[in-house]
Amino acid sequence: MTHVPGTTLPAFHTLHDGWALEALDGPVPERLRGKTVPAQVPGSAHTDLLAAGLIPDPYVDRNEEELVWAHRTTWRYATDLHVEPPADDERVDLVMRGLDTVATVAIDGHEVLRTVNQHRSHRVDVRDRLASGAARLEVTFASALEHAEAVERELGRREHVYPHPFNMVRKMACSFGWDWGPDLQTAGMWRPVGLERWRVARLAQVRPLVTVEPGQHGVAGTVTVHVDVERSGLPAPSGDTDEVPLRLDVRVQGPVGEPGGRPASATVELAPGATSATVAVVVPDVALWWPRGYGAQPRYDLTVELATVDGHDVLARVERRIGFRSVHVDTEPDEHGTPFTVHVNGRPVFVKGANWIPDDHFLTRVDRDRYARRIDQAAAANLNLLRIWGGGIYEDEDFYDLCDERGMLVWQDFLFACASYPEEEPLRGEVEAEARENVVRLMSHPSLVVWNGANENIWGFVDWGWPLQLQGRTWGLGYYTELLPRVVAELDPTRPYSDNSPFSPHVPYTERHPNDPDHGTHHQWECWNRQDYAHYRDDVPRFCSEFGWQGPATWATLTRAVPPDALHKESPAFLLHQKAEDGNGKLDRGLGPHLPVPEDFEDWHWATQLNQARAVRHALEHYRSWWPRTAGVVVWQLNDCWPVTSWAAVDGDERLKPLWYALRSAYAERVLTVQPRGGRLCVVAVNDTDQVWSGALVAGRTSLDGVDLARASLGLDVPAREVQVLPLPADVAVAGDPNREILVVQPEEGLYRASDEEPVRAVHLWVEDKDLTYHGAPFTTDVQQVDGGYRVVIRARAFLRDATVLADKVADDARVDRQLVTLLAGEEAVVTVRTDAHLDPQDLVSPRVLRSVNGLVAGGAGG
Repeated sequence: MTHVPGTTLPAFHTLHDGWALEALDGPVPERLRGKTVPAQVPGSAHTDLLAAGLIPDPYVDRNEEELVWAHRTTWRYATDLHVEPPADDERVDLVMRGLDTVATVAIDGHEVLRTVNQHRSHRVDVRDRLASGAARLEVTFASALEHAEAVERELGRREHVYPHPFNMVRKMACSFGWDWGPDLQTAGMWRPVGLERWRVARLAQVRPLVTVEPGQHGVAGTVTVHVDVERSGLPAPSGDTDEVPLRLDVRVQGPVGEPGGRPASATVELAPGATSATVAVVVPDVALWWPRGYGAQPRYDLTVELATVDGHDVLARVERRIGFRSVHVDTEPDEHGTPFTVHVNGRPVFVKGANWIPDDHFLTRVDRDRYARRIDQAAAANLNLLRIWGGGIYEDEDFYDLCDERGMLVWQDFLFACASYPEEEPLRGEVEAEARENVVRLMSHPSLVVWNGANENIWGFVDWGWPLQLQGRTWGLGYYTELLPRVVAELDPTRPYSDNSPFSPHVPYTERHPNDPDHGTHHQWECWNRQDYAHYRDDVPRFCSEFGWQGPATWATLTRAVPPDALHKESPAFLLHQKAEDGNGKLDRGLGPHLPVPEDFEDWHWATQLNQARAVRHALEHYRSWWPRTAGVVVWQLNDCWPVTSWAAVDGDERLKPLWYALRSAYAERVLTVQPRGGRLCVVAVNDTDQVWSGALVAGRTSLDGVDLARASLGLDVPAREVQVLPLPADVAVAGDPNREILVVQPEEGLYRASDEEPVRAVHLWVEDKDLTYHGAPFTTDVQQVDGGYRVVIRARAFLRDATVLADKVADDARVDRQLVTLLAGEEAVVTVRTDAHLDPQDLVSPRVLRSVNGLVAGGAGG
């Protein structure tokens, strides 16, 4: 290779073509023995076999059970390399950005790498192996399950939920199955693989710390860039490259037209032999990055270049996009206990969040467009935070970049969940290495606001019987209280760290329960598992970082995954797509206090979807009514990784469940809700905007057919980002006939008709739905075809609750703009159905498609 001055930037050449996959050994079916299939990289053995038509879709019927043999199979990927031989002064590194999981890499039969960690990347100097320019590259994946079992035998068992010892290998925990996910245990090169060629030196690590402080004319920002340099150690025409003096140039370019938009830069020289440097760039009068709902998301381009001192060669360049903002979490004790309040740029933010799991069990099927669709669905439901749960992965760069762009805050768990983890080798070194790599990889993203040590592990130790089983063995506490906070403090001191979720700050778990609702973060699972959703009001947690209620997937998703003859609650195929322990029993027991439990499966499907939405909305309105004492809620969960009955708002085929519409309503900027306070009913007005919300409210007690029984006017004056509690007068707060009356509180503008906007309104019942004297079908409909779909008009003659057009029952691609529509007598609403299908309009308002509470309780059309 001829060396051209000024063109020495490292070149990354992907090695994604020409791979073949073979099952080497294990309980492989006879039809696959000795068979080689084309392999996609990035990819996995499952997706390659699926593409070749050699295995059935694991997401359909009971096919997951047919693939258990893959858990103990060894796989080999192989390809032939044909590259230009390295020049004398050129390094050639094999870069493997993600191997899942127990992998051995060999070139021409010579082992060059062995790894047991899905969550790390690896780089190996292979110039000597590529001297001829041709070579055979092989990657062999052993069974991660068998590796985990061997580590468990060596170190001693540690308690874990679910059967497999996922806590003994650094692999996505939910790869081994969860109470919402399949047990498939993938293997493969799941992130890019390639060769990187470079000379003299490269940027081994770039770590930008972004801070802000008051400046002369606004807010000044500082980017302090810490850089580690690797020198090639090879001879060059000018001498030993380790002795070449280098220069580091750092530039920050702001958004055009924004404050601080002019370029700022700084330079520092590295003496011969030096391998690290720090450069600070001050940007006066920066435009601050804000979470969605609080301001704009301006981002700045950061460029870091490594060059020879004379500037003759630019050796390496790293480009990032950063945002100027500050973040801290207030955990100073107060009169209620210990808060957990996120502050961005000095302002407290009520967190409206959801937990995030991997969006497909087959990780390589999730691309930037799919991330964008999911994050946009979160934003459209008025969320401002996603919590990446510790049983999944550190997501791809695109996820965090899209969150930066959209102002979606990110809470990042380190990858530990629901288990006790050994703190000895061979795991400890892997844990530290992956933590260091991913902290540095993700720290430039302004959306990332919390590092969290683990999910439920300290709580598990206290409450789940672990100490008896452990008998003094390590269980992970040292990771959460020593190793991980030390890594964060060293590498990313601008962000807060929490030991666990749930966790009570400042006090050892031996002195205060880690899931105490009055202190720090809290997980509320008693309601779903043992009580009823009415009990969400029993506590006023400081920050509820997990709670949820189950519901089945949408009808189109469910019927794609479960055959027609298995569409009943107890069929083996349906139960394979219901992973929760006694999940159907809990769904029925959760229905019982509120709604009839239908015998018909299709009615039951609607009722349980509805009850999921009801339960979560009930909790969210309670939690939001207690701001700022309750400073945030993170619902379990936003998304699914396959078609399943689960706690998700968006199902595995990306369709919105009724829960999603409940989230959009309960997380709206302005909410009215009727709540008990001090033994009486009050209306609580929640104003999560920067404007005062003032005017008059009308509280009315009315019959179901619209006859006013009592009315009262209430003055509304809610400051920005605050809550107002207004006691209701007794004549509207106390029902004369609870089974035939409702309470409605709304702005005095009154009824809404055919509007695209949901009304800001609270509807309160004194009895449960099953005891209200509903009219069965108190509505008329009109359907018209419009561009891109259909317009469904619903007109109510009497109280109509939670009317929902389940349009996916009519067309797979059908989407609606609203669900759970509640109308008073005399009101109407428009539901827009988007579809490319040509439909019989009446199908959209048939009793099996247009559902409501009325039909479930009174048995009329539209049950």
